[in-house]
Amino acid sequence: MIGTWTTRHAAWCLAASLALHLLAVLVFPPQPLDLRVYREASPLVFSGGLYDYRLHTGPPIPVLPFTYPPFAALVFLPLSHLPWTAVVVLWQAASVAALAVIGYCADRLLSPGADRPEAPRVLLWTTAGLWLEPVRHTLDQGQVNLLLAALVMTALVVLRGAAARGAALGLAAAVKLTPAFGGLYLLATRQWRAAAWALAAGGGATALAWLAAPHESARYWFTLVTDTQRIGPAWSVRNQSLRGALGRLLDPGPGASVAWWTALLLVTVVAAWALRSAVRRQDLLGILVTAELYGLLVSPISWSHHWVWCLPAMMWLAHGPGRASLLNRVTLAAWTVTTAARLVPLLIRMEDGLAHPSPYPAVLAWPGTAYAACAVLTFAAVAARPYGGQPVGGSRPLYAERAR
Repeated sequence: MIGTWTTRHAAWCLAASLALHLLAVLVFPPQPLDLRVYREASPLVFSGGLYDYRLHTGPPIPVLPFTYPPFAALVFLPLSHLPWTAVVVLWQAASVAALAVIGYCADRLLSPGADRPEAPRVLLWTTAGLWLEPVRHTLDQGQVNLLLAALVMTALVVLRGAAARGAALGLAAAVKLTPAFGGLYLLATRQWRAAAWALAAGGGATALAWLAAPHESARYWFTLVTDTQRIGPAWSVRNQSLRGALGRLLDPGPGASVAWWTALLLVTVVAAWALRSAVRRQDLLGILVTAELYGLLVSPISWSHHWVWCLPAMMWLAHGPGRASLLNRVTLAAWTVTTAARLVPLLIRMEDGLAHPSPYPAVLAWPGTAYAACAVLTFAAVAARPYGGQPVGGSRPLYAERAR
């Protein structure tokens, strides 16, 4: 009964959610520190001080540097010419709109042959998505995650033609490296031309930034790109990557390194199994969710606000080919508890009351694996679905049609 009512009144549910969000912003104004970094640091790209910039905040992370490639600074440069209030309002509005785009594109991938998306489903997931922890954190910090995820999904779902699709993905990866894992989607669906265009666009954007700011480009690509220490404390529960989770569970030493490589191998095998299973049944959203979650898992640092891909993952679990299975339901429940109950912020508050913990308290370390565990469960759910569709290259070459 509740499901029927919400479906019929999906637009009103979204309006109420947006009104509540606006009220929350007015009563508890966010402190978009990352957005301030984007705005204040970007003009320094030409003067050679981009990576010397520091926004002084307070403990436990007292300073915030600019951590993106130089091309990102060029993209953010227009922000420096707008009043701060206008920047915050426009960024918030664009990020909320991007959330709706993500829901729309995920729904399109669920039913690629449908003439139009399931509008109530898109509206309801946008309504709920606005209150998931990675989305809230992105909005509060003024992060770019929602905008980049929307660009990736628009590139892979909406744009027609290999050049447009690949170029949009390549530009997203030139702003921030993690969207590059969307290239796995192009490779898995045999969109070779689009993959080549993505590589060319990413390389072209990087070359453009090198011409505009050669000194900063050399600093970033030859030195800073591998320096995770300047990004933040990798051991913190804020870091929800596989490396972060294992770093909190294991004592440092040779054994930890062996455990990391073993875990990476196992996760890669399970993700590859999931990709193969999704490709065989032409499960487009399953392919994309697997690719993006794998990227978040294997990156050295994946802050909790990077995990906005939880929304497409939850949509696949709720409406995908295995929606009735016990594994899907358990995994969806795990994502819901982790993201809606704001588990990571709770753990962060507990962690911040400690000095750099060594060894890390097990009572925090085990719950702190939540996002990594949800990702691995999602791989298992994608991999477990029985094959029942037309193989790639069969009589209905869905991927080839999309690649044109």
